[in-house]
Parts: sequence; C-alpha cells; structure tokens
Amino acid sequence: MLFALVVVYTFNFIDRQIVGILAVPIKADLALTDTQLSLMGGLAFALFYTFLGIPIAMLADRSSRTWIMTGALAIWSAMTAACGFAQSFLHLFLARLGVGIGEAGGVAPAYSLISDYFPQEKRARALSIYSFGIPIGSALGILLGGVLTSYLGWREAFIIVGLAGLAIVPVFRLTLREPTRGGLDRAGAPRGPASIGDVVSTIIAKPSFWGLSLGAASSSMMGYGLIFWLPSFFVRSYGDALPEFFAWMPDAFVPANPGPLLYASYFYAAILLIGGLAGIWFGGAMADHFGKDRKGTYAFVPACAFLATIPFFLAGVTTHSLWIAFPAFLVIQALSLVWLGPVLTAFQHLAHANMRATASAIFLFINNLIGIGLGNLAIGAISDALNARLGDESLRYAILCGTVFYFIAAALLFLTAPRLKKDWVE
Repeated sequence: MLFALVVVYTFNFIDRQIVGILAVPIKADLALTDTQLSLMGGLAFALFYTFLGIPIAMLADRSSRTWIMTGALAIWSAMTAACGFAQSFLHLFLARLGVGIGEAGGVAPAYSLISDYFPQEKRARALSIYSFGIPIGSALGILLGGVLTSYLGWREAFIIVGLAGLAIVPVFRLTLREPTRGGLDRAGAPRGPASIGDVVSTIIAKPSFWGLSLGAASSSMMGYGLIFWLPSFFVRSYGDALPEFFAWMPDAFVPANPGPLLYASYFYAAILLIGGLAGIWFGGAMADHFGKDRKGTYAFVPACAFLATIPFFLAGVTTHSLWIAFPAFLVIQALSLVWLGPVLTAFQHLAHANMRATASAIFLFINNLIGIGLGNLAIGAISDALNARLGDESLRYAILCGTVFYFIAAALLFLTAPRLKKDWVE
C-alpha cells in the first residue's frame, strides 16, 4: 500500500516539477520574463492547489480517500498533458491551474491513510518513505524534461509524462484499499466526522500549529524556489562547464547536438535523488528514535538542519567550479528535506483521526500558498531586479538572498519544539 502511494506521489512531483527544467525552452519559445515564469510555475499551480485542498480533505474525512486520490491523479495527469498544447503565457498559466486543481486531492488524504496503516512509533519513517516521492518525482521530472526536450521538444515532454500518469490510474485504484479510520489510535478517540469549525478550533488554539505551519512554509519558499530555479541557474551560470563535467558519460546518453539543458537535467536530477532520499530518511529515523520520549525532537531536528544549510549555500552558490557546487548542493538538498518526516508526523498528532485529512489540508494550505506561491516569485523577482547589473549571474545572487527563509524557518521551529509535548494527541 505504501509503495502504491509513493508511486502516485512520484507522479505528483514529476508533473509538478517538470516545469522547472522546461522553463529554459519555454522562456525562449514563448518570450517570457523570469517573473512570468515564476507566476506560471508557482502561483498558477498554488492558487487552486491550496484553496481546493481543504474542501477536498473534508470530503476525505467523510468518504473514500482512495477514490478521491484516484480522481485527483487522473485530473492532474490530463492537465499536465494539456500544458504541451499551450500557445501563450495565458494558455500555460491556465493549464497549470488545472494541474493544481487535480493535485489538491493527492496529498492530505494520503497523510490520513498512512496514519491508519502504521502505528505511532513507525509513522515518521512511513511518512518519510511516502515523501521519497518528492525527490524521486522531482528528479524524474527534471531528468525526463531535459531528455525529452533534447530529443523531441518541451511540448512533447509535457504530453508524454501526462499520459504516463493517466496510464497508472486503474492500477492504483485496484491496488489501494481503504483502512479502518483511526484503527491504530488509542481507544476512545473521536470517530465521527468533524466539522470544519471543530477542526479549525482544535488546531489554531495550539501554538505548535502555527510554528510548524509557518516554519515549514518559510522553508518551502526556498525549497520550491530552488527546485524551480536551479536548472535555469545551472544553465545560465555553468552552461559552458557542464559538458566537460559529463565528459565521462557514454555517447548513448547524449544526442547528436546536446545543449546545456540536457547536462543540467543530469546534474540536478542526481542532486535531487541522492541528496533528497538521504535527507528524508535521516529526518524520519531521527524523529522516530528520539521522539518517543522527547516530542520536541520533531521540530528541533529540522531546525538544526535548516541552519546547517547556510555554509553549503555560500560554497555552492558562489563557486564557479561544478566540482565544488555538486557536493555542496547535494548536502543542501539532503538538509533541506530533513523536515518532512518529523514535521508531518507531528502535525498528524495535533488532531484526532477523524479530522486528520482536513487538518493536513489546512497545513498544506499555509505551506504551499506561501511556499509555492511566493517562493518562485520572490527569487524570480529578485533575479529580474538584478538582471540589468549582473546579467545571467543575477539568478546566482537571487538564490543566495533566499537563504534568509531558512533562518526564519529554523527560528520558528526552535520556538515550537518545547510546546509540542503539551499539544500532542496520542
């Protein structure tokens, strides 16, 4: 069951993040600015993804979570394919809105399902494994986007990955079963459906809700911003050095006239996959091990990880050597995703089982509206502002400015750690 959820979450992030690597040819083909790219890649997706997530999650707390996820997968896959037919910024913006509409039903129900599949002492690791879909899907999105664009074109890349998602819809529906809601929680916990008023009044009264939500949102501004902008950064700042970095690669993996986009997709996909998997698993294992007796661990571990990214950002962003940039960004990727298992698990314990999907959707609403909606835009706008003075190097310094969001995230999580024990629901 967990494997099926990981596969769907992988497609969720393939379709969500493929636009990052395709931003380079899209910008050239449709004559877009960096600000337009960030609106298309961030706000367009975030608008409906965040606002529809709450009513869909309320439905998931009352009905079949597996059917909701099946429908969501079909919608976001079809809209990803539709992106390949866009002829203007408006067309692409609207298609990305459609992707957001579909993906609004893909995550919060899965968090609720996992909490009913696994007991409390294993949930951080289970949610971490589910979150493997983020680096795997992001890496595949970047890799497939670069390869398919190099051989076919950016339009074909959207169409192919969209159709692949549609192909797994019936397999997913036949594989996943609906577990007993709250079956692994303590006896006596509320079972009946909760109203939105009950959910909101339960969680907003807890300081941990605000600390976890705003801390994760601050980190996501940089996390989503990096996933979207780093491919463009590697092409702009390291375009000439990328072919030399991959000189060892067999000719079978390189088309006749490879451009820097293909090499950037190989480069960043490796960073996402290796660093992401290591960081997510580390965070989940640490939380499950130390969180049994110290609930504050679920916020303290991610806070330390965010602070630890700063020296690696300074090394990776300012260097002109790919041999320094690669390990630096590998560590950055690992540390920036440590938060997923611990924070998601902590959030599942701020509410009872009958309101987990809705509570998760409220968390995702805050996290993604700020993280996706503003992260891409902030870095893109800073890059545009610096472009007249720095040219293609403007993105390098825009990314460096964005590290302030990790300082904010760490501060909020450090403040949250001592409050978690009181707010915890078994």
